[in-house]
Amino acid sequence: MQNARDRLLLAAAELLDGGGTVSTRAVCERAGVQAPTLYHHFGSKQGLIDAVLNHGFTQYVAVESSGDPLGDLREGWDRHVRFGLEHPSFYGLLYGRVEPGKPCAVTAPAHAALRDRFTEAARDGLLTVPADDAAEQLLAANVGVTLTLISQPEPDFGLSERVREAALAGVVRGTKSKAPTRSNAALTLRALVDADPAGLSPGERALLGELLDRLGQA
Repeated sequence: MQNARDRLLLAAAELLDGGGTVSTRAVCERAGVQAPTLYHHFGSKQGLIDAVLNHGFTQYVAVESSGDPLGDLREGWDRHVRFGLEHPSFYGLLYGRVEPGKPCAVTAPAHAALRDRFTEAARDGLLTVPADDAAEQLLAANVGVTLTLISQPEPDFGLSERVREAALAGVVRGTKSKAPTRSNAALTLRALVDADPAGLSPGERALLGELLDRLGQA
C-alpha cells in the first residue's frame, strides 16, 4: 500500500500530466489526505510540484555510461524526445519555468548529465569545444526539437535524428582516427586533468585550466 507521500506525488503527477488544475484541494482529495499532510511532506503545494517534476525529469536523464559516449549521447537525446512526447504537459512545465538570468534547478540534471557524457568524449579526444559549451548546445537543440515534435499532429522522428546528428557534428570531430588539432588536444588534456588532478596544487590547476581553456578555444 502506498504511503501518504507517494499518494501525493502520484496525485499531483496525474493532475499535471492531464493538464488539470493542480490546487491543494484537488491534490489532497485525489490522494485521500488532508492539507496538513501535504505541508508536512513538501512544505507547500509548489514544493510538491517541484518534487514531482524532479522525479519525472530524473527518470529520463539517468542514462548509465556504456563506454561509448557518443552512443550514450544519442540514446539520451532519443529518451529526452520520447519523454516529451509521452508527457507533453510535464514537459511544458519542465521547460516553461524560465526566469530571466536564473538557471532552472528542476532541469539542471539534464545539463549535468550531458556535461558528464561530453567530458567522457573529451577524454577520448572527440570534442572540438569545451564540455560545458557542448552540453549547452546539445540541450538547446534537444529541447527545441522536442517542443517542435510535440506541436506536430504526427511527430517527424526523422527531423529529430537530423537535428541530433547536426548538433553532434557541431561539437565533436567524428572519429578517433583523425589527427587531433592543438585545440582538440587541449580540450582532451583539460578533461583528463579535471578527472585526475593529483600532483597539482589548486593554484597550478587553476592556471593550467585557464591556459588549456584558451588553447581549446583557439
